[in-house]
Amino acid sequence: METVRLTTSQACIRFLENQYVSYIDMDGNEVEQKFIRGIFMIPGHGNCVGYCNGIEQEIKDLEVYQGKNEQGMALAAVAFSRQLRRKQAFVCTSSVGPGACNMITAAATATANNIPVLLMPGDVYASRQPDPVLQQMEQPQNLTISAHDSFQAVVKYWGRVNRPEQIMTDMISAFRVMTDPGNCGAVAVSIPQDVQGEAYDYPVDFFKKRVWNIERRPATKKAAKKAAEIIKSAKKPLLICGGGVRYAEAHKVFRAFAEKYGIAFGETQAGKSAIEWTHPLSLGGLGITGTECANAFAHDCDVVIGVGTRYTDFTTASKWLYDVNAKFVNINPSEFQCLKMDAYPVVADANEALTAISAEIDALGGYHTSDEYAAEVKRLQDAWWADVDRMDHTEYIDAESYVPEIQDDNRRAVEHFIESIGSKLTQTAALGYINTHIAPDSIVVGAAGSLPGDLQALWRAPVPNTYHCEYGYSCMGYEVAGAYGCKIACPDQEVYAMCGDGSFDMLHSELIASIQYGYKINVCLFDNAAYGCINNLQVGQGNKSRTTEKNMHIPGTPYDGCDLGPAMNIDYAGVAEAYGCKVYRVKTIDELAAALEDSKKQTVSTLIDMKVLPKSMSKEWEAWWRVGVASVSDKPEVQEAYKRLQDHLYEARHY
Repeated sequence: METVRLTTSQACIRFLENQYVSYIDMDGNEVEQKFIRGIFMIPGHGNCVGYCNGIEQEIKDLEVYQGKNEQGMALAAVAFSRQLRRKQAFVCTSSVGPGACNMITAAATATANNIPVLLMPGDVYASRQPDPVLQQMEQPQNLTISAHDSFQAVVKYWGRVNRPEQIMTDMISAFRVMTDPGNCGAVAVSIPQDVQGEAYDYPVDFFKKRVWNIERRPATKKAAKKAAEIIKSAKKPLLICGGGVRYAEAHKVFRAFAEKYGIAFGETQAGKSAIEWTHPLSLGGLGITGTECANAFAHDCDVVIGVGTRYTDFTTASKWLYDVNAKFVNINPSEFQCLKMDAYPVVADANEALTAISAEIDALGGYHTSDEYAAEVKRLQDAWWADVDRMDHTEYIDAESYVPEIQDDNRRAVEHFIESIGSKLTQTAALGYINTHIAPDSIVVGAAGSLPGDLQALWRAPVPNTYHCEYGYSCMGYEVAGAYGCKIACPDQEVYAMCGDGSFDMLHSELIASIQYGYKINVCLFDNAAYGCINNLQVGQGNKSRTTEKNMHIPGTPYDGCDLGPAMNIDYAGVAEAYGCKVYRVKTIDELAAALEDSKKQTVSTLIDMKVLPKSMSKEWEAWWRVGVASVSDKPEVQEAYKRLQDHLYEARHY
């Protein structure tokens, strides 16, 4: 057996350079390409010597980027892979302690969304000779525990390379998971500091070109036939376009299936923009953040065909949205996901399953929905898009005539904001203007706060694969990092981060990296001086507004979180300008129009600091979300909220 003597780190990089994937794209073409694009890195004492030497000696095609925050760079890696439909990925490496722990949130975000990313933090010494080393947590009951163990709850594969030869089996397992359509997610493999520099005689064959096939798992004939029988019995069926449609490159097959049988479809956050919004069978987003037409239609469907969806509580409205007697057919390469909602499972790739089911429907004599069905779809669509047009043009004229989209007991927040900030711009109008005035192939990125609701319900994506909202984990701080990752993935398209002030406060460090490496992104910052959607939830369930508005504390008043001083008028544009961004300060639609047009001419990252009214985001339509309402309270408002909870639970599926 021919061998080559390398350090563990050198062997790791040489291996990464030779990993490829093969898959069938949406046009039916077989594609082979490198799987690992590059490495995001923040070097510290735990990875800047041995690991960096491995990069220095073995790097060929891998790109290396300096991160600014470990969570931020790892979120950029998640967004990169998600935008490329899981066909490429990044490695992220950090030092041993805080750097490693900072990546845990990103690991959870990747795993919740089934997105591949390889996290390789340093680790404490395997020899234990210098223990306790800098950043080491000593656990007297178990000296093998380090910060790296924290990843085990949030990854799909976890490994620690305590001997140089272990890198071989850990890397094989890591790539097995990252290229598995049914069980994909984050992978964490640590290399202790001393092991990074230790050598071993590795088999040369380990470093040969290795092609990982991203398989299209076929449906069994039995499963396809049973699914066809259920669908053929439907009077009012509904297709759900989940993220699995996009990851499986099943856009065209899904569209053809819907058109052939006349079945309308709703979208999850991950599935949105698989099909352009103008399609006559599209009902838009489903669930808590969905459209009124999709939710109204879904509520009394008799057969639901879920394609590539995890059925989160937002998609199912906490299992209340669909009739308890509705039948479900689930298509997913994951057995776990297929069995949700008491569904008949078709454990298969979306392309293969829909094609096989279609053949079985035809063998049973064919199927098509009725004219009455089509008329209902059209009626609901027309009413909905008319209302969207209204929201695109909402204006605040005066307190007497203005009706906020969110009508709750915190109406005072609207006029309070105007007094403090001086802006009357509404969130839905700003979003609608951006939607209709950017290039059609622009990628829009969102994640948390009220904007995912506005985006899923109101955003019109004219070009496939241009909508990118991380809502499997709803990770605040994803937006800027995600936009940066998307721009690396798609450098020829404009990328817009739709970001609330709360998310921007939490994490925007990779905005600096976007400038450093020349990846222009556009941050559309919606500043309502609040955690707006959580304030709506808090107040809507009968509670006071507490720690959800960014108001100044009034000296002499209690520190109870109910601050009523002036709203904080933060110059976010000034922050971004200091980084080197081109910035714009916006309080009117005219100012937004000018900013948006000028931003298109820029070659550096831009930030549009929009001051938008609280309570001017979109509301929920025909949906319900279960939250932990107090079962006993002195407040009548809370008592009423608990009664509503019980009433909805009575109507919902219980598992």
